[in-house]
Amino acid sequence: MDSSRATASAFDQRLLDLYDDYVHGRIDRRGFLSGAARFAVGGTTAAALLAALAPQYAFAEQVAADDPRITTVYRTFPAPQGHGEGRGLLAMPREPGPYPVVLVVHENRGLNRYIEDVARRLAVAGFIAFAPDALYPLGGYPGNDDKGRELQATLDRAKVMADLEAAARFAQALPRGNGKLGVVGFCFGGLVTNVLAARLPELVDAGVPYYGGQPSAEEASRIRAPLLLQFAELDTRVNAGWPTYEQQLKDAGVAYTAHMYPGVNHGFHNDTTPRYDAAAAELSWQRTLAFFRKHLAGA
Repeated sequence: MDSSRATASAFDQRLLDLYDDYVHGRIDRRGFLSGAARFAVGGTTAAALLAALAPQYAFAEQVAADDPRITTVYRTFPAPQGHGEGRGLLAMPREPGPYPVVLVVHENRGLNRYIEDVARRLAVAGFIAFAPDALYPLGGYPGNDDKGRELQATLDRAKVMADLEAAARFAQALPRGNGKLGVVGFCFGGLVTNVLAARLPELVDAGVPYYGGQPSAEEASRIRAPLLLQFAELDTRVNAGWPTYEQQLKDAGVAYTAHMYPGVNHGFHNDTTPRYDAAAAELSWQRTLAFFRKHLAGA
């Protein structure tokens, strides 16, 4: 099997579901390899299947770090209720602005190259993007997703959320911003997007959770910002909570739009893995940019 640019269609859906269990901590590496063994045919090993499904960060650069249209820099910010201090990647258009600001929240493995590239894509599109790294208290993203997931699982979740709330406040107050703040997040970051909209209703002006888990009913009742929710049809784990959450949003009077992308898996926007779906990723991204332009344009 050529693992350099495999697509989801190259794998049995049951194997993709097993991989989802692995990357979200419901089974460990040994459990994945044991379960994957039955799909290892024609000389392919379970370990080779895992390698083929893992991110290939050579594909993670749609916008180069030295793109002349933007500037990028790592910035620290105070997080007194969390780990004391946080750090993230700040990506901005070169022209003075002002610009709307978008907080970019990573998956359950720290600020990897894919999420950094998402921040740069937003900067090219005319936004100030700030992408915090929840793993900063442990030295930052370690360069390996498996290690990143292991490290993030050791952190106190309440402190992580406090760090990310502090990141949102830091981002909203950036001097070249226009006073408006959006949040976009993926997987764990999708959950964080929902939660920040609830916990910081006075600060968050728009949210775009990609295949993100749902907040508590009490938190959902506090959301005021419009939401654009992006779901993958084959992501039964996350989708199971959507009907209840949708009713909570209706009860709270939240303006929302939800898109269910047919035939795609959790993680379809991440262009470094076989679960990436180019058509769904592009359509969802154009919808994301249009949504942020609509709700974050004015001061």
